[in-house]
Amino acid sequence: MTSKERMMLALNREKPDRLPATVHQWQKYHLDVFMNGMDDLAAHKAVGLDAQIQYGEPAAPFCGTQDELNRLNTPEWRDVMTVIDDSPDHRVVDHVVTTPKGSLTYRTEGDRKTTWISQYLIKRDEDVRLIEDFMPVPHLDRDRVSARYDEVGDAGILRGFVWGDQGGCWQHAACLMNVNDLILAVLDRPGWVHALLRVLLEKKLRFVRSMKGAKFDLVETGGGAASSTLISPKMHAEFCLPYDRAIHDALHDHGFKVVYHTCGGTFGLEDLLVQNGAGVSETLAPLSIGGNQEPWEFKRKIAGRLALIGGLDQSGTLTSGSADDVRLAVRKLFMKVGEDGGYICSASDHFFEAPVENLKAMADEARYCVY
Repeated sequence: MTSKERMMLALNREKPDRLPATVHQWQKYHLDVFMNGMDDLAAHKAVGLDAQIQYGEPAAPFCGTQDELNRLNTPEWRDVMTVIDDSPDHRVVDHVVTTPKGSLTYRTEGDRKTTWISQYLIKRDEDVRLIEDFMPVPHLDRDRVSARYDEVGDAGILRGFVWGDQGGCWQHAACLMNVNDLILAVLDRPGWVHALLRVLLEKKLRFVRSMKGAKFDLVETGGGAASSTLISPKMHAEFCLPYDRAIHDALHDHGFKVVYHTCGGTFGLEDLLVQNGAGVSETLAPLSIGGNQEPWEFKRKIAGRLALIGGLDQSGTLTSGSADDVRLAVRKLFMKVGEDGGYICSASDHFFEAPVENLKAMADEARYCVY
């Protein structure tokens, strides 16, 4: 059985020949430092993992150069960056966005491993109008997707994303303004929050229309800001679920399988994650890495209603543990989460320092987890 066949059976909640094993988004830092600069597809093959390859159109806060930004800019939305500090260990970039009706500003910072938003685009309630009227939505480059899909071939699956800093509307909003302020706005002026979410939903649905016919095996939505480690199930039900469902329905209309990303904070959300219609849930982050229930506890509550991806502690086990620790963790996840099929064992999220021998041990143990 090929890796693609194995993973697709699991995504269909079936039993493949053995446990599929992969990682969630191989980071460039690890590829450069630990994998001799190879790309993510080659890295999966080098350690023996089933490939899970990501393709997404760039989001402005994470563009590294003005040339990249210019490909997203329009005459009515001009995002111009000024590099305040170009140190690779603490890069600081200020952005000024100019529109016909006013300007917006934000700041990003980063190091060799990642980039983050340190000052947010939305500073006043009325800033939402500029986003609604002028923030551009790119079209998916289906030709590039097709080329990447063919390159992946039988080595695994190709995953796509819904446009935005994050796939879900609530999660995207938490990248446009401080999430603490967003939560307080839910309490003080919920109508304004819904208005912001409707603006983002309309733009995401516009992007989804451009995805029709794209060769994706799986499309990711959601994001960590909707996890129950951050917001309550009640808040999730009102400010996430209806918008998520609308996006998922549109994706299903194009024939896509959908995975909803929660970064592991799933306690109390189980039925809501079924109701949103995604069909697949990730990343099953265990208690040891900041989740709020163990993967097998979530699996028991879901009771076969969703396919599952994740579960392996990427820090305490995959990075800091021994190869034997990794093997034991993979075996435990197979026995307690994957015993009925419908499960892809994966690192719960990004890793940067994981030893190559541990990645090989993960792949090797999965080969012995036979159905």
